[in-house]
Amino acid sequence: MKDEYRAVLIGCGSRAPAHVDCYEQIPGARVVACCAPSPERRDALARRYGIKAYSDPAEMIQSESPHIVHLVTWPNTRVQLMSVVSKHRVPLCTVEKPIATAVSDWKQLVELEATTSTKFAVCHQFRWQPDLVRCQEAVRSGQIGKPLFLDMSAGMNIAGQGTHTLNYGRSLIGDPLVKEVFGSAHGWDTSDEAHPGPVETEAHLVFENGVRGLWTSGPVSPRCGDPSTVWQHVRAAAYGDRGYALYEEFGNWAVTGPSGIVGGEYGGPANHARNNRIAQAAFHRAMFEWLEGGPAPGTNLNTSLHEWKVVLALYQSAVDRRPIQMDGFEPADDLVNRFQGT
Repeated sequence: MKDEYRAVLIGCGSRAPAHVDCYEQIPGARVVACCAPSPERRDALARRYGIKAYSDPAEMIQSESPHIVHLVTWPNTRVQLMSVVSKHRVPLCTVEKPIATAVSDWKQLVELEATTSTKFAVCHQFRWQPDLVRCQEAVRSGQIGKPLFLDMSAGMNIAGQGTHTLNYGRSLIGDPLVKEVFGSAHGWDTSDEAHPGPVETEAHLVFENGVRGLWTSGPVSPRCGDPSTVWQHVRAAAYGDRGYALYEEFGNWAVTGPSGIVGGEYGGPANHARNNRIAQAAFHRAMFEWLEGGPAPGTNLNTSLHEWKVVLALYQSAVDRRPIQMDGFEPADDLVNRFQGT
């Protein structure tokens, strides 16, 4: 890497410290500034880490000339702030999930992706967690035989955790695009205004490589963590003709095949925090490697926009009560309103 990469944060809420802390594992890079409209939040974060605080994102970017911006804000700010980052030609930017919340913001980001020089990627950081990486490598090396089926689920709604599980599941089988979506959904979750979505969703997916999948979010999903929570139930599993690879963020991981079974368990909240720092650092290193000419991370903006289009196809399928072919699918701006009216 370069002698030193400079990083800044836009957003100083509860997720911000995880982005800063992981830089202890990234030699040659450091966080130099943060920005938020709330003086209490930005000043507290700046004091904690000995960095500069700003109230205006454009001023911070112009003053600090960062190599990477970590956009740690609510989804309804995505288009505005990503446009600011792009306008100032910041080389790299990470964005919290989901990349969009509806149709109009998704369309605006599709337009941005086609013209920007900034390399954007979404923060599905557990894609780089070592146990999930072991599962990815096991499938890639043929330990489970030919992949046939994916099972992906989350306890929170599709906007809260559903895009996490879709990305993790795709990572297990080489990141094929989704070809067909046949889904059902009901209700509208108002418990978290930052992540609007149906209360429950279930979709049968067909990927371009022929693998089929079941993708569920909400109470309909299986429980694999603490049953008193809604957020400890993130799961992705690939089943092949000789075995399977299973990853549960708050449960177990396992790989089975002709040679036997290997696996482990998540180890409790303290270990989860450690896993998060490791995964976050690995994601950030992947971004810097991308800047240096390496491969695009599997959560790059183009990929994430495809995954949100799968969400919109699920909504369309629920409204029309038919499978939706991804090729040629162009969601109407009023799709979410139509879904809410069904």
